[in-house]
Amino acid sequence: MYLTKEQERMLSGEEGEVVERMFRLLVRLGDIYGADRMIPIGSAQVAGVSYKSIGDPGLEFLEDIAAKGARVRVPTTLNPPGMDLVDWRELGFPEDFAQKQLRIMEAFRKMGIMMTATCTPYLVGNLPRFREHIAWSESSAVSFANSVIGARTNREGGPSALAAAICGLTPNYGLHLDENRKPSYLIEVKVELKSTADFGALGYHVGKIVRDKIPYFRGIKEADVDQLKALGAAMAASGAVALYHVEGITPEAWMMETGKLEKIEVGEQDIREAYGKLNTGSDPDIVILGCPHASLKEIATLAGRLEGKKLKKPLWICTSRATKDAATRMGLTGTIEAAGGRVVADTCTVVSPIERMGYRTIGVDSGKAANYLPGFCKQQVVFKSLDELVEELAA
Repeated sequence: MYLTKEQERMLSGEEGEVVERMFRLLVRLGDIYGADRMIPIGSAQVAGVSYKSIGDPGLEFLEDIAAKGARVRVPTTLNPPGMDLVDWRELGFPEDFAQKQLRIMEAFRKMGIMMTATCTPYLVGNLPRFREHIAWSESSAVSFANSVIGARTNREGGPSALAAAICGLTPNYGLHLDENRKPSYLIEVKVELKSTADFGALGYHVGKIVRDKIPYFRGIKEADVDQLKALGAAMAASGAVALYHVEGITPEAWMMETGKLEKIEVGEQDIREAYGKLNTGSDPDIVILGCPHASLKEIATLAGRLEGKKLKKPLWICTSRATKDAATRMGLTGTIEAAGGRVVADTCTVVSPIERMGYRTIGVDSGKAANYLPGFCKQQVVFKSLDELVEELAA
């Protein structure tokens, strides 16, 4: 791999121990995947934030490099921690968990990382441009950045994204290259998708088939940002899809040749079967929405459904702190709380210690959450559309 003189100085330790360690990690990755050089990045998104995910070893690593002066060189946003950083006591998050989680956040703060605490950084200020090289490590955000925005990132791990943020560079391989962004499958969608949950079910089904390859969708007539977010998140969870194309909707689709691709048809029966596989329980203890984090539009939609109603069971909608603040100023948080729900900031069900908080069955409209909750959180799942979930809970 070609390295500039400045990069050689980083590798030799002239810019300090932490930079040397981080850059050595990037060089090894580049060697493994055959990168020809390093490329500058415009931003990073760092995962591995929840104490539930990284535990004491991760906490000790982060505190160590922060104490040794680790600092990011590019705008860097942060994935969700395992709790609401403000209202964690009121919501019932465990005290011992909270103390470790707050130490993790302080370590990231010392590195100059933005305390966004969200899996949708593109909704809170980290919006890359078309074809910009970035290093993101949250799977749904990677999918959205590559597919909907047309930026370029590999599916980074938490350590490699942090290394890229500290060095301002990433190896030039994988989805950074034109030839690796071409589709492998043509997905003919023969069913009308009516809800965000339908897009999640489609993503779950297709991710299982294509695994880490690139699907090209034909037949999706309309899809808003939230539906595309749900589609990509589910494919990233059930498979390892980091890039997809939707004919007539996503920015690179028109550039792609599809004539020789293997075709897969998805019909109504496939969507029904996906719902069946994702539904592992009944009668939820709580409904939790916002995986990936809810947009302001999704919060407004929920508030509209709940206005004048009373919930029979708890309901959370998870989002970023910035989005919650906007929702509060609009009166949306108040409407949801008046019905008995909560707008929960910073965290996400999947990375929270929800299994320690008395819940056993969770209602969701997210294919990603439905896929992960049984394994990560020991939860049974009720997977339905937002309207169906609210109808069951609201009087």
